[in-house]
Parts: sequence; C-alpha cells; structure tokens
Amino acid sequence: MSNDGEHGKRGRRSVLDMSADEFRSVGHELVDRIAAFYESLGSRRLTPAELPDDVRALLGGDELPARGTDAAALLADVAPMLFDHSLHNGHPRFMGYITSSGAPIGALADLLAAAVNANVAKWDLSPLASEMESQAVRWLAQLTGYDPGCSGLLVSGGNMANFLAFVAARTAKVPFDVRQDGNYGDARRLTAYASAETHTWIQKAADVCGLGAGGIRWIDTDADGRLSVDLLREQIDADREAGRLPFLVVGTGGSVSTGAIDPLRELAGVCGEQDLWLHVDGAYGAPAAVLPEAPDDLHALALADSVAMDPHKWLYCPIEVACVLTRDPDALRAAFGFRPEYYHFDASQASGTDYYELGMQNTRGFRALKLWLALRNAGRDGYVEAIRGDIRLAERLHERVDARDDFDAHAVNLSITTFRYVPEDLAGRSDDSVEAYLNNLNQALLAELQTSGEAYLSNAVVDGKYLLRACIVNFRTTDEDVDSIPDTIAAIGRRQDEALRPASGFSSMSP
Repeated sequence: MSNDGEHGKRGRRSVLDMSADEFRSVGHELVDRIAAFYESLGSRRLTPAELPDDVRALLGGDELPARGTDAAALLADVAPMLFDHSLHNGHPRFMGYITSSGAPIGALADLLAAAVNANVAKWDLSPLASEMESQAVRWLAQLTGYDPGCSGLLVSGGNMANFLAFVAARTAKVPFDVRQDGNYGDARRLTAYASAETHTWIQKAADVCGLGAGGIRWIDTDADGRLSVDLLREQIDADREAGRLPFLVVGTGGSVSTGAIDPLRELAGVCGEQDLWLHVDGAYGAPAAVLPEAPDDLHALALADSVAMDPHKWLYCPIEVACVLTRDPDALRAAFGFRPEYYHFDASQASGTDYYELGMQNTRGFRALKLWLALRNAGRDGYVEAIRGDIRLAERLHERVDARDDFDAHAVNLSITTFRYVPEDLAGRSDDSVEAYLNNLNQALLAELQTSGEAYLSNAVVDGKYLLRACIVNFRTTDEDVDSIPDTIAAIGRRQDEALRPASGFSSMSP
C-alpha cells in the first residue's frame, strides 16, 4: 500500500512529510546539483568576499513566512545560493585554517544518519549507531597507535574533546571528591601546565571548571615552538613549594600556528614522576601518527592519559566530528556519569555503551556514521597516502618559496608551511623599522589574498614576525595548485608594497 493510502487511513498528512516518490525526486535532483558542485570546485572563486549586508539581502525579509514553500522549489533556490555565496574549504587552493576538504561519502553519510535520526545517548535508543561509534573510536586508536582498549567519545570539535579530557584529568588526579565538593575540597589552587602555543580551548576549560586563567601556567617554548621540559620541571617544583596543586600537563601534537610537536616522550616521563595527567591536544596532528616516518613524538601518543583529535581536520570528514580518547576506560564515566531514574536500565544491555555517561550531551546525533564509513572507504592505506601527500605538498611549497629572492621561508612542520613576502630591496634587512614594515606589508597582502578568490592562506606570528601560513589538509590540492601560490602572492605583494611604501619612509631605500 502506498504512503498516501496509509496517511489517508490515519486521517493525517503533515506538510512536513513527503511521499516516497516526492522524496526520491527531490533527493535525486539535489544529489545531481551537489555532484556538479564537486566537479566545479577547482574552477570556482574560492570565496565571494561579500559583506554581511550583501549576504543578508539574499535571504529576503526577516518576517517568518506564514505559508510554506514546496520542498523542490526551496532546494532548487538554496543549493545554488550556498554554492555561490560560501567560502569553499574544499577548494584545492584553500590552505587557510585547519578545515579539511570533506569527503563526499561524508555528505551521503550525513543524509543517511539524518534519515535514521538515531539518538546516540543510550544503547537501546541506538543499538547499531552506538556500536558503530564504539568501533570507530577503536579504529581511531589503532590508526594513531593508541591503546585500542581505551574509552572514547565523538564530540563536536577539538574544543569539546580537549575540554572533556581536562575535566577527566581533574577528576582523576585531585586527592578529594571534586564532583561532590568542586574545587573547594582542597585549599591549594589547582594548576595546569601548557605551552604558549596551546590552543585557546584551555582558557575556556580553566574558566568553566572554576580554576580561572590564573590556574594555567604558560611554559615557554624553544626555538622550534616546542614546550621546554626543563622550564616545566622548574615551574612544577616551584608551584608545589608555593602550595599549589598541579594536576595536568597539556602537550601539543601539531600546533595551530606552525605544526610544532611538543616533546611528548619527555612530557610523559615528567608526568609519571610527578603523578600528573598528560593530555595531548592532537586535534590537528594526531592522524599523522599513522605514518611510519612521522616524528617520533607523535608515535608516543600511547603514553598519554588522553588524546584529542578532529577527524574533520586531517581525516577529511565533513564538520562536525572530533574525538577524545582516554587510556583508562573508566575515566570519562568517572568524570561525567550519572544514572537518573528516568532512564530505564536493562541488565541484558549492560555490555552496551550508554554514551550520555561519557560526556556533556544527553541527546547526541549520529556523527559516527560519516567517520565509520570514511574509515571503511579509505582504509589505513588510503589515509597513509592522503596524509603523506599533504605533507609532501607542504614541503614542496616550502621549497618553492625558499628558492625565491622575494620570500623568506620560515618552517615546515607536518603539513603547515610558514613564510613571508619580502620585497627584494629589503631582503637581508633586520632593523626594527624594516621588521615593522614587513609585518604591515604581509598583513595587508593577506587581507587582499583572502578576498581575491584565487587562494586562501592564514597567518602565524612567530618571534614577532607576521608570517603567511599555508596548511594543506586537502585531498583535492595538486602540485599545480601549490606551484601557483608564490606567483599569486608575489603579485599581490608588489601591489601592496607600491601602495604602502610611500608612507613608510622606505621609498628611496637601497638594499
């Protein structure tokens, strides 16, 4: 019997519903549009560089329509609007923030997951989805060399993954019942340690957990942007002497600015000696541990008490999906587990994972499907090839800029390359006025580049130098795309230099 017949018997047909034929027709048309969009990405402007008022005007008035609109007509309007008025992080010359090109299977996975609409909070609400998440977590552990007997949870992004590890560390390492007494169970101030290169998630975690920003000790880095173990030891000893309560050390597995990796093996040794929790923020870099040739410290992830990683960064999943892993399989439940009476617990399901006990959310979407399918689709070998290819392209870009007289190459770590444009007559100059001018020049250059639609990079500030930063986590990027970047940037750099030089006092400067 048709859907229409069934609806007729019930006497109700919602405007929100579709018949199977209508869904099939609308869905096929949308998939065709998306396929054409994927095919056209490389030839599109990377960004339309529009102003907020221009974008708002596309959406019409703010009054909620009283009457609905046909689904086919809606999607026919909205799909081209999104394609034409978005910044495309899947574009082969998007090398800005650490947002990867989303694999097409992930788009199909999100459609399928939304159709099933599983609530992955409790095992009996989502049996298959829960088991897929468990398996995907184990596969991430295997991929990165972590203990596959760990616990883990898929969350929205790196901030949340790191935040959950922060809370788990506090629960595990304080010598009182922090869940009952909060931070007031001890007069000593809880203290966490991180390098100046650590992502800003740690300030949010310290704030929300009641430590305040003063509960973080910022440890200086060496010339390569790696946390100084000697300074860490000194600070921990000084804090204990001053009556503080250290509990957590955060190591970075691929910093946001330059891709630097902290000395994780040494940090694990310090944490073992001091009985501190070692957490590794591997939101960006952890997947590179799958490579045999990866830096040795990435192969030390298994020594950490917890690791955060973002499959929507370097595993090419569509946003949002991230993961927190804890070596102690009970650590997350100890930090977040409650068992309210309004959840029925069946002893026959005791071996299934109730994910609401492991984190902040109760209602949880089926974000595991796009990760599970991607891992099955590419396999370990596919990810080795893709990640290795991104690193090779970053190294190629570094070689290209290093070979030119109008660039100053800085560093290449993992798949991040940093450099700056330097007019040839200023090359080799390092006095303060020249450095200030080069910072202003490269800042203006980047602003134009990001709105040009030709390529998209971001920036890093290292030792006071404003650098251009290319991060390649994009399976669509090719040698040709990388080779085009220096000429594109140099052309903009020359224009900006001509505009800025008269006001700089350098107009008649000789090399």
